Amino acid sequence: MSIIEAIILGLVQGLTEFLPISSSGHLRIVAAFSGWPDPGAAFTAVSQVGTELAVLIYFRKDVWNILSTWTRSLGNKELRGHIDARMGWYVILGSIPIVVAGLLFEEQISEPFRDLRLIALTLIVFGVLLGVVDRYSRKHRELSDLNVQRGVIYGLFQMLALIPGVSRSGATVTGGMLMGFKREAAARYAFLLAMPAVFGSGVYKLKDIGGDQYAGVAATIVGTVVAFAVGYAVIAWFMRFISTNSFMPFVYYRIALGILILLLVSFNVLDPEAGAEAEGGATTAAVSRTVE
Repeated sequence: MSIIEAIILGLVQGLTEFLPISSSGHLRIVAAFSGWPDPGAAFTAVSQVGTELAVLIYFRKDVWNILSTWTRSLGNKELRGHIDARMGWYVILGSIPIVVAGLLFEEQISEPFRDLRLIALTLIVFGVLLGVVDRYSRKHRELSDLNVQRGVIYGLFQMLALIPGVSRSGATVTGGMLMGFKREAAARYAFLLAMPAVFGSGVYKLKDIGGDQYAGVAATIVGTVVAFAVGYAVIAWFMRFISTNSFMPFVYYRIALGILILLLVSFNVLDPEAGAEAEGGATTAAVSRTVE
């Protein structure tokens, strides 16, 4: 992988990770349109660490309060009812479904789900679902209304991110709004919930950088740095945007992109398998997709 490719893919990762439009789907689509090979599971997982570092910095007060209170609550019973202590447990419980499913169905997810036609369909279907839920759900709950049951349901929706085109943030936010959470509260928890899986997957894949992966060490570092810088700017904008606007612009974009891909594939302009990950790296793709 050239440095130019790494910069472009890092830019795509940073731009799409926090928006409900699917980062893994866009990386796959960009590779297909550009005629590039799949960057590989290691590049995807490690570059996503860059975007999650942006989340860590942006929500540093929330993260510190949760970690500090949760840790102290282990030895102090009086703190166990505090929202920050409970949030620590909710994030842990909510992370279990996507990790378990990613490991159990790794091979099943890796290959057939890379087809551009499936990615296009998931962009459309889950885009419509996001739009319907955003428009008709009663959004009245704050993060203080989280409990164990809702935390697990959040995790089950996040699990859908194993399928390229679904969007981790989009699926999790949709689940949150279905349960009555406000847009900003649902998005905030979605970003916090992603961190354990993202960092875990990124650290796990560090050992695979270089070797027979298409992306080498230098390209992976460049892509990660670009993803971090762009991701921080995007998350700051996105949180301001949804405080006063709906998700409908993203819904229209998903539907339009999905239809465009289906048309290009139908008229043989685009190969549905173009840019698919080379054999040998496919069996690890699902792990990286747990953190989309």
